[in-house]
Amino acid sequence: MQAQSNTSLFNTVEAQLKEQGFTIISKDDQRPWGGFFVLDENDAEKFIELYFPGYSKEQLLIGNKLSPKILMVAPGKRLSWQYHFRRAEIWRVVNGKVAIATSDTDEEKDINNFQPGEIIVLQKGQRHRLIGLNEWGVVAEIWQHTDIENPSDEDDIVRLQDDFGRN
Repeated sequence: MQAQSNTSLFNTVEAQLKEQGFTIISKDDQRPWGGFFVLDENDAEKFIELYFPGYSKEQLLIGNKLSPKILMVAPGKRLSWQYHFRRAEIWRVVNGKVAIATSDTDEEKDINNFQPGEIIVLQKGQRHRLIGLNEWGVVAEIWQHTDIENPSDEDDIVRLQDDFGRN
């Protein structure tokens, strides 16, 4: 995957998702760290079966909604050091190796490397950061909405540090 251009890689992943029968709600390949695909909520069960074997939709539900996404992080790039008020997340590395920093405080301290197939569980409020290593990392992500009345969205991000100056 390393040799592919950004556009080529995103097109490859998009084609694969469509071939797998997923409906892509939105795509952003212009993030400074890479980008993502947001999949239809109705595809959550199929997404879990394919990307989170051994889990069921019922096991992953915290509120009444799950939001599946595919994250793509470029080599050497880092998402913001962040946390969320209205969601927990579960990630599974699909392709490439990535690092993930986590902490229960604002101090970024525990950084671990993850291989394809490994799963990371992030609790609501847990600080975290996805880090690209030597190749593109592709990560399946499920948002576990913790506030039934006010599901999480892209605005539910508290950035403690960001390499790209975002708040």
